[in-house]
Amino acid sequence: MIHRPFASAAALLVLAAATAPCQPKRVVFQGTQTSQTWALKDFDPALPSDWSGFDFLVLEMRLSAPERLEFRIHDAAGVRAVRLSPVPNAWIRSVVPLAFLTKEATQGTDLASVSNKSRPMMFLNLMGSPGPLTAVREIEVSLPNPVGSPSLEIRSLRLAKEDPGDALIDAKPLVDEFGQWMGDEWPGKAKTLEELKAAWAAEEKALGAGDFNYDRYGGYLGTEAKATGFFRVEKIDGKWWIVDPDGHYFFSAGLDCVTPASATSPQGRQGLFAAIPPATSSTGGRGGASFYTWNMVRRFGDDWSAKWLDLTVRRIFAWGFNTVGNWSDQRLFAAHRVPYTMTLGVRANSGPMGVADVYDPDFEPSAERAAVQAEARKDDPYLLGYFLGNELPWPGRESVAADAILAAADSPLQRELKKYLAAGDTPDRRREFIYQTYRKFVDTVITAFRKHDPNHMIIGFRFGGRVAPEIVTASKSFDIYSFNNYSYAVNMQEVEKVRTLIDRPVLIGEFHFGTPGRGMTAGLRQAANQEERGVAYRYYVENAAANPSLVGTHWFQWLDEPNTGRNDGENYNIGFVDVADRPYTELVAAAQATHRRLLAVHSGKTPPVTREARTQ
Repeated sequence: MIHRPFASAAALLVLAAATAPCQPKRVVFQGTQTSQTWALKDFDPALPSDWSGFDFLVLEMRLSAPERLEFRIHDAAGVRAVRLSPVPNAWIRSVVPLAFLTKEATQGTDLASVSNKSRPMMFLNLMGSPGPLTAVREIEVSLPNPVGSPSLEIRSLRLAKEDPGDALIDAKPLVDEFGQWMGDEWPGKAKTLEELKAAWAAEEKALGAGDFNYDRYGGYLGTEAKATGFFRVEKIDGKWWIVDPDGHYFFSAGLDCVTPASATSPQGRQGLFAAIPPATSSTGGRGGASFYTWNMVRRFGDDWSAKWLDLTVRRIFAWGFNTVGNWSDQRLFAAHRVPYTMTLGVRANSGPMGVADVYDPDFEPSAERAAVQAEARKDDPYLLGYFLGNELPWPGRESVAADAILAAADSPLQRELKKYLAAGDTPDRRREFIYQTYRKFVDTVITAFRKHDPNHMIIGFRFGGRVAPEIVTASKSFDIYSFNNYSYAVNMQEVEKVRTLIDRPVLIGEFHFGTPGRGMTAGLRQAANQEERGVAYRYYVENAAANPSLVGTHWFQWLDEPNTGRNDGENYNIGFVDVADRPYTELVAAAQATHRRLLAVHSGKTPPVTREARTQ
């Protein structure tokens, strides 16, 4: 969501007394000082407490480090909150649309698209309980887990009826020609291309073949089960295992988004960049500009693509991974060198709040068409299995989803819901209707899929966390149940729910740990530094593997997100490699150590590590 960067002074319809910058309000987050509250009048006595006549909150601020702030507005009726990640190390103007605080979020088809909102100078993540802003009393900023002593300054807080646009007030670039953040230093930061080329050459020369006792599919040599020529699952001695095509036990250590591109939009904010990748099909274009791809051209030349592919496969196995996860470059699949997952081509999250219109007469034919496309892969032994979709946003918000369906354009889904609610509109009936659509979706898609590809597994829906027992029960036809779990350890209550209701093996589709720095925020779970990211990886994966139901963990993601944000604003330090294609050696070493132990840990012969990561 890109907004115009500038507007005339007349566009700012604010109270006259609130237009002048206030004396900057400053807070340093350290130790127990993790929040600061100011009375509204501290910014300007003329600011009204009733904000209902305005549409935008306009802030001029400077944050010293890339952190995710919780910005809370205390109203007499409740607290309205949003997470803010402003461009750090510079004075900026950015805007919070008040609708993000007053209205329930319904726009989007998965969890990220519902809650992630982007401004040119700030990433916003929706949170809390929306409601009226008619009796505002205080403004609070909170940074619950600060690393170092980051400071925040706010020198202007205004209300507006029209969007004035975002702006970089400090006239200085913040991102260098390699895509690195200029306001931070770290070991290995590239100063020149020659320095970078020397580091690339040294890493490639030292890259080994891996010592994980893997067969050609990443299964464990020395183990034996029935070989079928395809991946399957089996419970052996009370423990679920994936069995690879050659009949060896397999624990899926995966990486999501293994691609040579990570685009950011320069539109309306060219001043952030010392240089912008050329607008070619590989390094830029309508999807934005990818500094990582530009660095691959620098590394390998114009024929970089095949060389990137070869190096990436070598790295994957040298680091002990054995699965290419969701949203990865399909050339990795065609190479037939690494097991991979795919998502079936049915728009699972296509309707309001991600509720698919299974009542549309074309739904069943569309499922059939997608299954026919899957038929082309039915003989591929490297395909681990298919996901049906990702992070449905409606579990736990079924009534909101029903409201979104009713408010949308006329559709078979809406007509069916109206007919269902005519017999009684209650929260329980709304939930049951949504569950009914989910059951119909699963049954229709899997029936079509099994007809055209009887060889590969359905590996779940990658739920975004906890779901109701009814949803788990409706997922009994999955070969593997999957959910994404951003925490310091897998939610074993959810795993136990799956075990008791349907007894299917479980795969974690996403998790990660980051640390604030290099212009990037920490992501959804924070570690204190790069070494502690490795500690967190070991604890999470080994303790997952110790559970008899867990058969895999997939890290999100291969490459750091851009420090100036991807298409929805996320700018997380969550890669195994950085924008300059330098591996995070601490994280790599930790992953290698854990991957050497997974067979013994999942077999119950070796206990998992017990050291937990420091978060600050």
